[in-house]
Amino acid sequence: MPRNFKEAMIFTCLMCSMMVFGMSAWNLFVADHLSLVHIASGFVPGFVVAFLLDVLIVGPIAKKVAISLLTYMGHHEKRWAKIIAISGTMAICMVTLMSFFGLFMNGVGVTPASYGNAWLTNLVMALPLNFIVAGPISRFILGRIQKASDGEAEIEDFDDDEEIPTII
Repeated sequence: MPRNFKEAMIFTCLMCSMMVFGMSAWNLFVADHLSLVHIASGFVPGFVVAFLLDVLIVGPIAKKVAISLLTYMGHHEKRWAKIIAISGTMAICMVTLMSFFGLFMNGVGVTPASYGNAWLTNLVMALPLNFIVAGPISRFILGRIQKASDGEAEIEDFDDDEEIPTII
């Protein structure tokens, strides 16, 4: 998990790029328009919006909610619980906002029915993509960067729980 701002930006870029790519492919597959041209044309705007939402809105709120829930439940010291809580909260919040983006970019009117359908379709893919693919790969890459940059034997240190929401 990120320990400082630079690592948080690296992790966020990795997660956003994999999630935008995966979710773009999923939505194009569902709409029967899957092609590299379509994925490439929507990747940059999708990445920019997802990155900004993550850093400016969703990230700070989701992390505070997740840490508060973990503290209330008494599991705030467990690394796996932090990963599940933060990743799950982030995924649900990002699906909620990025579903609007997807409807807007495709010229689909935002109605309760179209939004609800988009939200459910996206949630079905976003959770496994986040927990099984993007999250583990991003944490693996970040761990390699951390080991290469400082050679520390212990990469993770969660003794200072107050700092976690600001750097994750």
